[in-house]
Amino acid sequence: MVSKEIINTVQQAIKSHEVFVASKSYCPYCQASLKTFDQLGVKPYVLQLNQMDEGSEIQSYLRELTGQSTVPNIFIGGKHIGGNSDLQELKLSGELKKLLKL
Repeated sequence: MVSKEIINTVQQAIKSHEVFVASKSYCPYCQASLKTFDQLGVKPYVLQLNQMDEGSEIQSYLRELTGQSTVPNIFIGGKHIGGNSDLQELKLSGELKKLLKL
């Protein structure tokens, strides 16, 4: 069972940041996603789940919320985008810049 505090933390991160990424510092797909945002000059709000006491609980809630159990778990403008492969598809199609209003 995920605590109300975790639910509120995640919901607040999604709502109050244009780009929110749940990540793990050792994950190459997470690093690729963060590099993509960096190349576009976008500073996402990032939670490194493996460096947080409540990281596994946050990941459990994100799984409930999105159906995605892996990282990176990316939200843009409050909307769930998916993971790195989804982000790269959006970049290649030109949709990413539209979503980011660039």
